[in-house]
Amino acid sequence: MAKRITNRADDYSQWYLDIVKEAKLADHSPVRGCMVIRPNGFAIWENMKSALDNMFKETGHENAYFPLFIPKSFLSKEAQHVEGFAKECAVVTHSRLKSVDGGVEVDPESRLDEELIVRPTSETIIWDAYRNWIQSYRDLPILINQWANVVRWEMRTRLFLRTMEFLWQEGHTAHASEEEAVAETLQMLEVYRTFAEEFMAMPVVTGVKTPSERFAGAVDTYCIESLMQDGKALQAGTSHFLGQNFAKAFDVKFQDADGEHKYVWASSWGVSTRLIGGLIMTHSDDHGLVLPPKLAPTQVVVVPIYRSDEERADVKLYIAPLIAELKKKNVSVKLDDRDNFKPGWKFAEHEAQGVPIRLAVGPRDVENGNLELARRDTLEKNIIPMEGAASHIEELLITIQDDLFAAAKDRRDKQTKQADSYDEFKKIIEDGGFIYAHWDGTAETEAKIKEETKATIRCIPLEGDKTPGKCMVSGNKSAQRVLFARSY
Repeated sequence: MAKRITNRADDYSQWYLDIVKEAKLADHSPVRGCMVIRPNGFAIWENMKSALDNMFKETGHENAYFPLFIPKSFLSKEAQHVEGFAKECAVVTHSRLKSVDGGVEVDPESRLDEELIVRPTSETIIWDAYRNWIQSYRDLPILINQWANVVRWEMRTRLFLRTMEFLWQEGHTAHASEEEAVAETLQMLEVYRTFAEEFMAMPVVTGVKTPSERFAGAVDTYCIESLMQDGKALQAGTSHFLGQNFAKAFDVKFQDADGEHKYVWASSWGVSTRLIGGLIMTHSDDHGLVLPPKLAPTQVVVVPIYRSDEERADVKLYIAPLIAELKKKNVSVKLDDRDNFKPGWKFAEHEAQGVPIRLAVGPRDVENGNLELARRDTLEKNIIPMEGAASHIEELLITIQDDLFAAAKDRRDKQTKQADSYDEFKKIIEDGGFIYAHWDGTAETEAKIKEETKATIRCIPLEGDKTPGKCMVSGNKSAQRVLFARSY
């Protein structure tokens, strides 16, 4: 297979698109800004979904489903919310088409009495339902998650990272107290951090967004922020403390144990198929996709090498017990014995698709009791004995997972700096990366920095150095350093 992937150093944006194409993750659709997620890409999303869904259920959440269409009047009930999403909403105005001269057009007589919004997020329609579900403190908490698609009318799109329609999960919870809702918000932030670091092998910084970057309608927005290989930040997940804003907008009250009626407290939280874009940019190289074993649809691929039907039969008989043993260990293994492709072509394909371990077995290996093992992350090849191979592979998958996280963390740390003056900040930001710097807490200073440098405050970190200082721009007091970067 000829090299079809642009080098990162030459054109990072094209490199990303090449990997999506060569790994067969997604295609552009006929609808501008939307994507067709191919089986390879969807299998990664299924693994992400499975891991996250287990974590949600372990923390007491249940899955439900709410309508795709939201009455326009619902969005009008929460002023900040409608203002935040108004420019991104797709609107349904009519209910049918009619045939005209061999084609179709919108039937003007089918105009809806009230337009419907294709959900950009589901707070409004969910809180309308919660009004019917909640009467007493005995009905709380409600811990609901939804796996769904949403539509946000984006003008500039990129596969997985920003598309008009994308897949996600959105959690929506209702609580009797502020303390309980805040605890839920922080608990789910920690779930996201754990998933990002332990499954995606992607190190993140946890923090709270500034008011200007806050989710529309939230009191506080918490996030996990990651750094891609090109030095740009990616917001990988958010968890919002909604206070009583949506409860008041939809008149959702409960009667407490003393008989007093109170407004419910709320949280919402979500991650999307954007995570696949983050996964690509965190680990992949100039040869193609690199996947952490915990999320790889195929963890081990076996390529038999033979010149005759007899050799083919001998090799397959030789490797069958290993494949069976790997499956017993819950290792996802695939035998690639396609006749119409040469071994070298198969090697290149599996390398481009990020399979963590590739095994090659030929007649000589059968004779010697060996097999060839290639690691995708380091591109190292070794001859190992068949005896004990399953246990060796099982342990190696754990090692690869850990090594990918360590390598990503090392890259991030090397691209993380501190700036004490605005001039120093301007110089550093040109090279990309995370920058910790003091900010005076004002929207004016935040906007000035964004306008002049294209860098944004990614978050006010929850952990790390909390030493007060002076704002690098205004010289006014700063409570602590905040995290800056240019971003996707």
